[in-house]
Amino acid sequence: MLIQYFKDDATAFNAAKKGTINGKGVINNKISSTIFKFLEGRGIKTHFVDLLSDREMLVKHVKIFPLEVVIRNITAGSVCKRLGLDEGVVLEKPLTEFFYKSDSLNDPLVNRDHIIAFDWATPEEFQYMWKEALRVNEALKEFWKEKGVKLVDFKLEFGRDLEGNLVLADEVSPDTCRLWDAKTNQKLDKDRFRFDLGAVEESYKNLMERVAQ
Repeated sequence: MLIQYFKDDATAFNAAKKGTINGKGVINNKISSTIFKFLEGRGIKTHFVDLLSDREMLVKHVKIFPLEVVIRNITAGSVCKRLGLDEGVVLEKPLTEFFYKSDSLNDPLVNRDHIIAFDWATPEEFQYMWKEALRVNEALKEFWKEKGVKLVDFKLEFGRDLEGNLVLADEVSPDTCRLWDAKTNQKLDKDRFRFDLGAVEESYKNLMERVAQ
């Protein structure tokens, strides 16, 4: 077992922008713990074991794949920049993208052939991550809808635990998800830090209060 510690440090644009969001660690720990429990209840295996304190989570020891799996339900962020799309277009079907984890390379977009050719994951592991990410998406859309929030997109990381099980790891929080108010489309996530929109701490607290309801 390991202890995952949640800090107030904030980064964006592959660590090109750095700062602090006061209280973020406590909020992300509580939100992630709640969501991991929710997902476990839906039969999705995670590294979560227990919430130890305001900033500490007990997790299984996991070897993380060098990949980020991104699911997009609404256009925002890098996909708009890459493809010249307007923000806020609701996709008929979720878009799944894989990125190679490397800040120095700006986390390049990769496909199945890259992943298998460079031995970042086996074909079976790739298939698991792809299908499991879509399962997580369906569960999280329901979770956030009940909180009056749109799940725009999110990033997941997967790994293999010491018993050989593939599990969801890292965190699921306003740092890793784009979350908009369902009525106003107000951004409630780390985009407020990325783009200097203000009210960063207030938005994180808003989400925590909704999750606690």
